Amino acid sequence: MASRLLFVALFSLAVFHVSSVPSQLQDFCVADLNSQVFVNGFVCKNPNTVSADDFYFSGLDKAANTSNYMGSNVTAVSVTNLPGLNTLGISLTRQDFGSYGLVPPHIHPCATELLVVVEGTLQAVFISSTNYQMYDKILNKGDVFVFPQGMIHFQYNRNSTNAVAFSAMSSENPGLVYMANAAFGSNPSISDDVLAKTFQLDKKTVDLLQARFSTTH
Repeated sequence: MASRLLFVALFSLAVFHVSSVPSQLQDFCVADLNSQVFVNGFVCKNPNTVSADDFYFSGLDKAANTSNYMGSNVTAVSVTNLPGLNTLGISLTRQDFGSYGLVPPHIHPCATELLVVVEGTLQAVFISSTNYQMYDKILNKGDVFVFPQGMIHFQYNRNSTNAVAFSAMSSENPGLVYMANAAFGSNPSISDDVLAKTFQLDKKTVDLLQARFSTTH
């Protein structure tokens, strides 16, 4: 059953590819991750140096460690670790959830996400830009939910048992911005005055949150 559900996730990648990617000008454009040329994406690797390994990734059958504060772990397969995805407009993630694990509120600025649950139960939520409407659904094994591009969303395991999901993304590099990290962990920091006024907090609380989320300053 799990293999069939994984097939659904992989099939959705093909759907995204057909619907969102312009016609290819060549067979492939494997990303040259070491190039010093800056373009919108990655420049192509010399086809004479391309090998089958550029189109290969292994390990999505293995559960990731969820022994962290959020109780979750996301394994992403994108252009940065599967260079053959470059220009193809597709990528994939495996999401592991421990007891009451959470993938906290975040956005993918460059991609729509199609989620399929293969084990356990998840709460899937996104918030639209229209009156901040929240769309909330409980997903069981085999259920599918779509998060439109750029919408704030999260996935939460409301149970004490583990859960696993796979997501197809409509970009080879979907981007990821966690809301709390962006607000309280930016580098350089957003000023206390701005954050205190925005979130209606006192500056001492802001300082505590910045200390918790900061990783570079």
